[in-house]
Amino acid sequence: MSAALDILGDLIAFPTISTDSNLEMIDYLERRLAAKGAVLRRFSDASGAKANLFATLGPDTEGGILLSGHTDVVPVADQAWTSDPFAMQVRDGAAFGRGTCDMKGFIASALAMVEALDPAKLTRPLHLAFTHDEETGCLGATDLVQELRRLDIAPDIAIVGEPTEMRIIEGHKGCFEYSTRFKGLEGHGSAPDAGVNAAEYAARYVARLLELREDLKIRVPPASKFQPPWTTINVGRISGGVAHNVIAGRAEIDWEMRPVQDADAAFVKDALAAFCRETLLPAMHAVDPAASIELETIGEVAGLIPEPHNKARELVAELTGANAADLVAFGTEAGLFQSLGTQVVVCGPGSIVQAHKPDEFLALDQLAACDAMLSRLAAKLKQPSRA
Repeated sequence: MSAALDILGDLIAFPTISTDSNLEMIDYLERRLAAKGAVLRRFSDASGAKANLFATLGPDTEGGILLSGHTDVVPVADQAWTSDPFAMQVRDGAAFGRGTCDMKGFIASALAMVEALDPAKLTRPLHLAFTHDEETGCLGATDLVQELRRLDIAPDIAIVGEPTEMRIIEGHKGCFEYSTRFKGLEGHGSAPDAGVNAAEYAARYVARLLELREDLKIRVPPASKFQPPWTTINVGRISGGVAHNVIAGRAEIDWEMRPVQDADAAFVKDALAAFCRETLLPAMHAVDPAASIELETIGEVAGLIPEPHNKARELVAELTGANAADLVAFGTEAGLFQSLGTQVVVCGPGSIVQAHKPDEFLALDQLAACDAMLSRLAAKLKQPSRA
């Protein structure tokens, strides 16, 4: 068993579902990194039940290279697993368990790399970031980036190890998630005009979202390489009401958009605000002045903007031998690190196709490819910097 695979088995045993604490895993990572002499910074969330960990090895200088991974995983409830999701099994050339590919495999490989090197021989700083709550809106990385900005820490290059099958990803859309809640006035279904039907106003809101979704298709930037090339809107959940014969007093919509440009997000939010202010709320208030519409922002995670000159892309191409970079539809924490002025790519072992599913797995040859990339990186970190 390789060092990375051995570590991965330990990491899978921590059930770091986003609703639960990640502190046991953070403690584990902290102990192993402390043994290598890393400078450790732990940042707890407001509840104290979760934390980000930022570690630095090598010289105390500016810049350096960052390896980043999130510690949380998605739930396993109501999924038909054939083995314990939190007890890694190795069979058929793969490691099975929740988080093997998304994304504890990369974290294990990064930790194995650190434990195999001599920090005293590094000529540039090596940073490692392990975050909480990526799966619920990149909440941990958002806080971590604010802390790094406060500490004036900005790595030159970052590799975010989400599962890309070791392909270099230089761009992805943003991911903006919202919940819109409607408070109406209940009453008997036989007299619908005497109440404010929250479900009906929610339906009108969804209809407006779908109109905006079509409008976004003609706003597509000419040079967009994304698939699809425009900003998308998805309605994920609609709920409301209590019975067939009761005017719905409450309704809720969960929805998201994935912008290809910041202006599209502003376009959608401005249009919705105007629709509520000028159309929906006046009609609701005509019956009940206490009726309301509330928009909650769950998370607004910036996309990773492709850059014509990207040192991270050049470095990972050198380390892997890849001669091309791609874009993906799924979101990551990469855009947050890019906001520091860091040049970023996403590259890690495993396939996003396996993520979030029962019997999630990481092919062992993917883990070996990641180990090889990071081993070459360790060697480069001993060479004089050309930056």
